[in-house]
Amino acid sequence: MTEEIGVGEITVELSHPGKVLFPDDGITKHDLAAYYADVAGPMLPWLRDRPITMVRYPDGIGAQRIFQKNVPAYFPRWIRRVQVPRVEVKKDSATVEHAICERPATLVYLAGQACIEVHEFTSRADRVDRPDQLVIDFDPPDGQHFAEVRRAALAARDLLDGELGLTSYVRTTGGRGLHVHVVLDRRAGFKPVLEFAHAVAGLLARRHPDLITAEQRKDKRGSLVYADVMRNAYAQTVVASYGVRARPGAPVATPLSWSEVTDDGLDPSAFTIATTRSRLDRHGAGGGPWADFPGRRHGLGEAARRLARLSSPD
Repeated sequence: MTEEIGVGEITVELSHPGKVLFPDDGITKHDLAAYYADVAGPMLPWLRDRPITMVRYPDGIGAQRIFQKNVPAYFPRWIRRVQVPRVEVKKDSATVEHAICERPATLVYLAGQACIEVHEFTSRADRVDRPDQLVIDFDPPDGQHFAEVRRAALAARDLLDGELGLTSYVRTTGGRGLHVHVVLDRRAGFKPVLEFAHAVAGLLARRHPDLITAEQRKDKRGSLVYADVMRNAYAQTVVASYGVRARPGAPVATPLSWSEVTDDGLDPSAFTIATTRSRLDRHGAGGGPWADFPGRRHGLGEAARRLARLSSPD
């Protein structure tokens, strides 16, 4: 059985639209495609020009996933592609052909391929070796202590904005964590950005030893919130804003305001396929908590000097 969905000037053929992808919730492939068609307007500005990685679940979220970078040969030609070197900067290295989402039909087509999660590069296709975002992922030790995650993210905001002169943004991850983002001016490559992020995480861990850890090894983190900065390495990805996660309830990675993070009642599980449309409608044409996100671009030179002074034992 197939279903044809008109998306702008393109008709997308959806095979097996009634196939259940979220068995506990009864959410079907059709439901997923309808959601992505509905939120394409606010979602595409974050995806446009960024190579993506597809996380597909052909038999639903309880079965084997496919983590796919290369664009299959059968994908329609109207889906934009870009060749990404496997190794940063090396022009003669082998490449991977990634898809780019630049139109609503692409999101709907991906849903038809059981691509539940869309993960995006932190750089853009025209300068793929120059990140335009820095991301710190605050990950709870057992997925339950969201109050501690909120405290950790707020500590990062105080450091980044209050002491380093940057502007940070926050969103849910679609799990029990929070992502803190800083928009960059693309002057620095991935190595210095990753080094800066490591230094930020290290300082946060030293200042808040009862709350935050920068330990990469899981068995050394104990009950602390992990400040994960490895999304800032070359060709790593983060889930797209308003992207669905392959978890019960179909949670959505959702941009927040910092005032929402200060609210003890904030519950990341409240942001789902079922609730996102009403949230977007409440924000209206203004664009929501991240309305000014693209315009706040920072270099890291002065921030790195301030960070070095704050990190000095003297």
